[in-house]
Amino acid sequence: MSEENAVPAAETETYDVIVIGGGPAGATAALYAARAGLSTLVLDKGLTTGAAGLAGHIANYPGVPGTVAGADLVATMRQQAQEAGAHLMQEKVLMTILTPPVKEAHTGRGVYRGRTVIIATGSMGRVHTVPGEERLLGRGVSYCATCDGAFFRGQPVAVIGNHDEALEEALYLTRLASHVYLLAQTSDLQAGPEVVAQAEAAENLEIRLGHRVREVLGEAEVEGLHVGSGDGDGYVLEVSAAFVYLQGNRPITDFLYGELPTTDAGCLEVGEMMETAIPGVFAVGDVLCTHVKQVVISAADGAKAAMAAERFLSGRQRLRPDWSS
Repeated sequence: MSEENAVPAAETETYDVIVIGGGPAGATAALYAARAGLSTLVLDKGLTTGAAGLAGHIANYPGVPGTVAGADLVATMRQQAQEAGAHLMQEKVLMTILTPPVKEAHTGRGVYRGRTVIIATGSMGRVHTVPGEERLLGRGVSYCATCDGAFFRGQPVAVIGNHDEALEEALYLTRLASHVYLLAQTSDLQAGPEVVAQAEAAENLEIRLGHRVREVLGEAEVEGLHVGSGDGDGYVLEVSAAFVYLQGNRPITDFLYGELPTTDAGCLEVGEMMETAIPGVFAVGDVLCTHVKQVVISAADGAKAAMAAERFLSGRQRLRPDWSS
């Protein structure tokens, strides 16, 4: 993610709009909000952590002849949002406080505040966990290296995942841990070339491709991982911590901690203008149950949510005339 117009980690400004998620829905929301003159911040885990960013080819996108790599299309959308004035930060949102007039998004590096929030986190969340993961959560299993990495200073640790977020967190851990193992379940890394090059150059970061974690081992705390690398019995990797960055196909809403109701399928529900049950909070894209999983639909959701956020902030009952025509 470009840091061209990044904001400081120690955040003091209150934004008009905070967008959580930087895929097609979030990037479009940021573009429309910034162009409307709203101070806009996008918090996103990384270019290849969403479905569109991972897509090898996207076809039939209006205005784009032929096919385009998903990561390239999302990068272009983000660049447009930045050029319009939106700030983009590579941050994982751990929790939100949405009910006050000024809402908060808490990350491993600080607290960001906004008058409105647009949730665009997609549906790459997990349902199934690795055996031992839930039992040892908080006792060596973590989902946030920035939050918990310091507890394992000078010890060997593992990062489980193969995309931008996993590599960024692994690189962060190289400054703390004695040795970092990056265990990628695929035969290649699905991340941007810059972060891959940095990971390959790191002296105490060892990348193991095609290695799938079968179980997290330990009683009171993490003692190691049972890792498979083919059809054999696998091996035990002795580590003190496992930082898990795997993906699934369930809407990512865990950071809400029940602030917004979800359906049985885990999706958020919205009204005609993408509004949720909390005033000033909107949801777009693949976090919606009724959503057709197409990039163009996600982008349209983002545009509508930004318009609705501008209307909410201005106190008007209708959209701006130049938007409603």
